[in-house]
Amino acid sequence: MASKLIQVQSKACEASKFVAKHGTSYYRQLLEKNKHFIQEPATVEKCQELSKQLLYTRLASIPKRYETFWKELDYAKNLWKNRTDLKVEDAGIAALFGLECFAWYCAGEITGRGFTFTGYYP
Repeated sequence: MASKLIQVQSKACEASKFVAKHGTSYYRQLLEKNKHFIQEPATVEKCQELSKQLLYTRLASIPKRYETFWKELDYAKNLWKNRTDLKVEDAGIAALFGLECFAWYCAGEITGRGFTFTGYYP
């Protein structure tokens, strides 16, 4: 176990050195590649305008999401009615999906507790 810890520490040290050496060039390259997405000048008014555009774009997508939700719910109801026709693969996918949802729930709980497993901070 101690040897694994030393290996992980050395890998983390190597990664840190790599980021320190190449991080700035990667950052510049990334900004240059995505220059067309950058709003100049970056003023408070422009940021507020972009946040309003995002908000109203999301609000405009609610009816489509609502419609999609009901279609998916109808599909799930139909699957439940015809559950005798289900294949093992479909049941396995559903079980994996449920397991993934539970894992995300657990990760959220651990994060909410301040990355502790035992309980919440006072």
